[in-house]
Amino acid sequence: MRAIEQLLLIFRKFFYFLFDGCSADGPGNAGILLFLKKGKHMHSNRLKITAGAAVLLLALFTSPSEAQKRNRNRDKDTSQITTSFRLEEESLAMEGMKYMMMDEPSRALPVFEKLVKSSPSDAAAHFMLASALIKLSKMEEALPHARQAYEADPANQYYAQQLSEIYTKQKKYAEAAKLYEGLLSQNPSSIQYGVELAAMYVFNDQFDKAIATYDQLEKAIGITEEITHQKQQLYLRQNKIDKAIDEARKLIAAEPDELDYRIELAELLIANERIDQAIQPLEEALRLNPDEAQAHVLLADIYRRKGDVEKCNRELRVVFSNPNLDAEPKVRVLSGYLSMLKTDKDRKEALSLAKQLTDTHPRDSRALVLYGDLLVQKGSKTEARDVYARAARLDGSVYEVWGAVLQLDGELNQVDSLLAHSEQALEVFPNQGMIWYSNGSAQLMKRNYKRAVSSLEESRRLIESPEMKLVINAQLGDAYNGLGDHAKSDASYELVLKEDPDNDHVLNNYSYFLSLRKEKLDLALQLSERLVMRHKDNATFLDTHAWVLYTRKDYKKAREILEKAVQGKENVSGTIVEHYGDVLFQLGDREKAVEQWKKAKTMGETSEQLDKKIATGILHEQ
Repeated sequence: MRAIEQLLLIFRKFFYFLFDGCSADGPGNAGILLFLKKGKHMHSNRLKITAGAAVLLLALFTSPSEAQKRNRNRDKDTSQITTSFRLEEESLAMEGMKYMMMDEPSRALPVFEKLVKSSPSDAAAHFMLASALIKLSKMEEALPHARQAYEADPANQYYAQQLSEIYTKQKKYAEAAKLYEGLLSQNPSSIQYGVELAAMYVFNDQFDKAIATYDQLEKAIGITEEITHQKQQLYLRQNKIDKAIDEARKLIAAEPDELDYRIELAELLIANERIDQAIQPLEEALRLNPDEAQAHVLLADIYRRKGDVEKCNRELRVVFSNPNLDAEPKVRVLSGYLSMLKTDKDRKEALSLAKQLTDTHPRDSRALVLYGDLLVQKGSKTEARDVYARAARLDGSVYEVWGAVLQLDGELNQVDSLLAHSEQALEVFPNQGMIWYSNGSAQLMKRNYKRAVSSLEESRRLIESPEMKLVINAQLGDAYNGLGDHAKSDASYELVLKEDPDNDHVLNNYSYFLSLRKEKLDLALQLSERLVMRHKDNATFLDTHAWVLYTRKDYKKAREILEKAVQGKENVSGTIVEHYGDVLFQLGDREKAVEQWKKAKTMGETSEQLDKKIATGILHEQ
């Protein structure tokens, strides 16, 4: 076995700059020992050569027993130093470690391979070669070298760590656990080895062994938050709720002034439907700090679950008045609170809290969405739409918010807003068919027929719902008609009627446009008759049927239908009254016709020819 002094000569030449207080010739033994002592407290990754801490190789070339023997009798050891470590081997080791420290394991690999070939029984050489292979993610190739190093010196913790690392990455958790068991037996108070061993047990589904390992660590170092939380998670995975709760209580007993532990216990109890038990630790937390917002949040949630609206409101008012508390717990509690609203008073209180929430957190999109939901329930659609739009501007990544904005734009019949909002939404969601549909509908209402066709065709491509495809095809019929592309318009309408022969929108528009074109009048009559048979009192549909009759010069029947239409109480437009005047004129009643034309003018929604009709008393048709 090679002696440490020989190795010191090698590493002093290259690593002297790593140490404090070094001379021109390199560090003294005190400097090296200080570095090694510091190394014990470094992060676990730095305890491996693969992380670049090359100086620790000093510990790898000798077992602990050899080090003790050297310290007891340095002179005797020195006299027994062999000279088998040739200059070539020293040079190879130095060159390979240089590349490892430069984080170039691919260049170190052939050097270490040559070193192993030169000294096939040397444990440290195999360790270094395995280190390079691990860095290159060649675990299968690294395994035999790491195993050979470990078997040559099982007491060397670095060899054991390296081999366990390979086993872990290969998911050989039982083998890795055996190695950590040995390491922990040598160092019973080592948190690193204890945690690693427990992790191996967890990965291998040996939860009881993992818990026993944590218990052993607690005996050595006392109760800690990290270990307690790990044990709780394991107990919960075993559905041992009481033991998880006991762990939480142990943590509180260990640090009775730590308020957060009481909050954690309450959350654990609530999560496992033990809400009555959760009240006590929350009240204890509030005795420690009456302003602890999270305790009020959890109490509000408990009272909500219990249906105690008054106590829930009391806690919520405390929470919502605290500007330092994040919006997230407020939104969460208020969202749950909405499910228990029963009276108008409760809903008014919730709306007030939501408004307070948006005032306190004006840039929180979740708070705005919640407020918007409550405004919709109240029936304040315009205000709700504006609040949703604010939320979308703050965070446009939520599709449902854009959907709510567009839906309310449509319900409010605010076409300009629908057009603007749909275009903004498409910048974020260009593959959402419903947004394309909203945009196409708005373009159609603005009579931008070409853009309407483009958007509606895209929506038809993206939407799979058969019901929505009927709606889209109906609107495409209107848009193509607006472009004067009657073949595509008729084809779109026919697609709808094939699946839904009684579609009111298509029966009305298709028959009316055919009458205006004076084409396929038999079909137009058939469609309009089907429509009024279904809706005998709808003024708009009666007008469509009458106009088909008018186009077919059946003026008497048209007058009969229109007289019924103009006597209706709803949907009587200027267009219907103007049509009635046109029919009267065709039947020779000029005076009454002018009277109806004048009436139509006061109502709006009339043809461009109306003023000329009134001025001349003569029917002028386009």
